Amino acid sequence: MSTWIGIGRSEIGLVRTINQDAFTVIDEVGVWAVADGMGGHVGGEVAAQTAIATVQAEAGTSSNLLNNGHASPADVLTDLISRAHEAILSRARSKSKLKGMGTTLVLLAIVSAPVPIAYLAHVGDSRAYRFRSGTLTPLTKDHTLIEKYLERGILTAESAKTHPERHVLTRALGVGSTVKPTITAFPILPEDLVLLCSDGLTKMLEDEDIRTEFAAGELDPTQVCNRLVTAAIDRGGEDNVTVVVVASRSS
Repeated sequence: MSTWIGIGRSEIGLVRTINQDAFTVIDEVGVWAVADGMGGHVGGEVAAQTAIATVQAEAGTSSNLLNNGHASPADVLTDLISRAHEAILSRARSKSKLKGMGTTLVLLAIVSAPVPIAYLAHVGDSRAYRFRSGTLTPLTKDHTLIEKYLERGILTAESAKTHPERHVLTRALGVGSTVKPTITAFPILPEDLVLLCSDGLTKMLEDEDIRTEFAAGELDPTQVCNRLVTAAIDRGGEDNVTVVVVASRSS
């Protein structure tokens, strides 16, 4: 029987003056998340921390529902993200300087029985990947204008890298009256590693660079996490960088 553990690390980087990322690792209930805030010097940090605090407060209940089959995974994760969204809106209403704040969120929950299934919910451009047998597979698609342009054939992948609107989000928690996450599910094997990250990693590293860092040494989650964060900072650290790596541990 395998249990799943996550290792997380968040760094301010070399350019920013404040870290607007946040993450949580809740191994005991099988929930992990990364958030990347936006909106003013203070607001982004508060939005990300509020989203993560909500996940921490509700993770046990959500995990029980997932494991007991009392509600559909899509409903459970949508409700959890809606609660985080409402918490951000509530805080923004309470302080004028927080008005307009928002955050991305990528959330992973693993249900171990009868076979391990990973459920992902995300809003914005924080991403998830799976590393298996030397192959890195993207598990999320960014909620950005650029992604829409790519889908419609308006831009090429190469021109998208430098487009001035490349970081404009089409969805975020705390923005608008409601929020709609994208939810996916996939079988997970004991040898898999799952990566959650803010765009401070993917701005600095292409997917192939990320794959190379996974393959560069031991597949210990702590070492992989540190290699990825260090690589992003070594490339310029233009944004806050947050990484969570989830791996199995035999019990």
